[in-house]
Amino acid sequence: MKRVKVLQHPLLRKYFPLVHEDLMAVYSRDLQKWLFVAPMIGITTGLAITGIVVVLLGRLWPWVLNYYLTHHWAIIPGLVLGFAATGLIMQYLTPDPDEHSTEEVIRSYHEHEGDIDVRPFAAKILAAITTVGFGGSAALEGPSIYGGAAIGSWLWTKLRRFRFNNRDRRIMLICGAAAGMSAVFRAPLTGIVFALEMPYRDDLAHEALVPSLIASVVSYVTLGSFLGSKPLFDFIGGTSYSRTDLYWSALLGLLIGLAAMAFVVTFRRARTFFVEWSIPHWMKLVVGGLLTGLCGVIFLHIYGGSLVPIGPNYEAVGDILHRHHSSSQLLVFSGLKLGATISTLACGGVSAMFVPLFLTGGSLGIAFAQSIVHSPALGLYAAVGMASFISAGYKTPLAAVVFVAEATGGHAFIIPALIGAAVAYGVSGDASASGDQRLHETSRARKLRYIPVSEIMQEQLVSASANHSLEEFLHMLSPHLQHEAFPVFDDTGLIGAVSPVSITRVPPDKWASTKVCDIADKRVSTIHPDCDVMEALRLLTSEHHQSILLVVSVKGEVKGVVTKTDILQALKVYGEGRDVPHEKLPEPSS
Repeated sequence: MKRVKVLQHPLLRKYFPLVHEDLMAVYSRDLQKWLFVAPMIGITTGLAITGIVVVLLGRLWPWVLNYYLTHHWAIIPGLVLGFAATGLIMQYLTPDPDEHSTEEVIRSYHEHEGDIDVRPFAAKILAAITTVGFGGSAALEGPSIYGGAAIGSWLWTKLRRFRFNNRDRRIMLICGAAAGMSAVFRAPLTGIVFALEMPYRDDLAHEALVPSLIASVVSYVTLGSFLGSKPLFDFIGGTSYSRTDLYWSALLGLLIGLAAMAFVVTFRRARTFFVEWSIPHWMKLVVGGLLTGLCGVIFLHIYGGSLVPIGPNYEAVGDILHRHHSSSQLLVFSGLKLGATISTLACGGVSAMFVPLFLTGGSLGIAFAQSIVHSPALGLYAAVGMASFISAGYKTPLAAVVFVAEATGGHAFIIPALIGAAVAYGVSGDASASGDQRLHETSRARKLRYIPVSEIMQEQLVSASANHSLEEFLHMLSPHLQHEAFPVFDDTGLIGAVSPVSITRVPPDKWASTKVCDIADKRVSTIHPDCDVMEALRLLTSEHHQSILLVVSVKGEVKGVVTKTDILQALKVYGEGRDVPHEKLPEPSS
């Protein structure tokens, strides 16, 4: 009895709702749920990637590479056989043989709310093993990103009963992709940044930041507990660089940006050709295997040795960094490596080109240092070249620099690498190896800053009387349930807004005795009819955002309402087709 009296104390009754409201605002994003879900994604992905790494890099590829180097004649038939197996797997065991790897992840993020069909999961992983393991010019980031993303999407189907929505599935998709990238390259920060940059050419998938951070670290630790956490590539770093090195880094970024643009355009055209070629998918892979094998045989015929521009080429990174190669040899290697990459992936090979671009950039950087700069700091220009090619080819400048720092241990060259990556990114324009990357909606939404709210608002609205009971209001409301919220008035004017969702929180047996003013949100946001749509968007997405924005004149008259749906419709009209009316454009500056 005493406890009940304490709970009924006036101070508790007055301030407990305020505390509850503040806590709801603090935890409005449900961050706590990711402390449980993200580690699940990280552990599962880390175990899966560990298995792929052991099979491919620990067993299959070392044996195949040794056989190729001692029997050059076996390269072409080996690649043709491996690629034919890939083509048959994709043609008969998957619904769409042209959908896989990072492209499928990006498309799922943008078009399918993060939903990946996991039924062909095993077939696609097997196809990636036959592509890379028999010498395709690709690496493990393709199956790793796809595998992690598929795991995240699959886990969502198992957890959706715990109130996980479609937005959460997209976050779990990016989470898994980050975990896959983190594990395969033993670089957790790279996994985070690359996965966030991957969907867009000009922005990040911000909503997945914290979950991706957790999943990446857990995945990295999981793989490291089996295979160790040493940087993937043994890189000779440095401790300093001069101002002149920064200028040369910018020039190297410029040259590599142009080379990357030419490569990406060629790859996209070759990819289109193979997709549209009306022959069985496995025959396309046979042609790709033949062309890839020719690149390897030609290079070995000219130079011999152990360096060869096919396969995952992890061993080639150390070879280029630690052994002397002439600039001409590095340039030929780079050209044939890019040719082999196009031949492997344009025809439908299952993986991605992160490491081929990374390796090509390093080769070009060292050739640049030897022939143009005449600098002994080969590691510096290798790092700049690596970051520049990844930045330009994948449109992921931050991930490129972070990857160079984490995977190679070359932290001292971050600033020159940033300069080269930024220049290469700018020079290469919108050319991207990923045809499904998009520009973020906010870049198109800027066009709406010249559109007044009165142009897009809903003028017909239903209001509520503050003194009506919820029962009376719902009876009046029935024909208008499509509205997200309704303004509430009393004798003095506008006092707030009420939504159908807030009414459902009141027990039905109390609807007759509860007034609308009792549950109305007093923090209703208003905007003037002449304000631009971008300001309305800012208010609707602010910290205390609401589902509705009331358009109120200077005299206090409610002219209409604006919702996110209205802004999306305006974005569709003005952002894609219709031009902004001339009279709404700003006056030119004098």
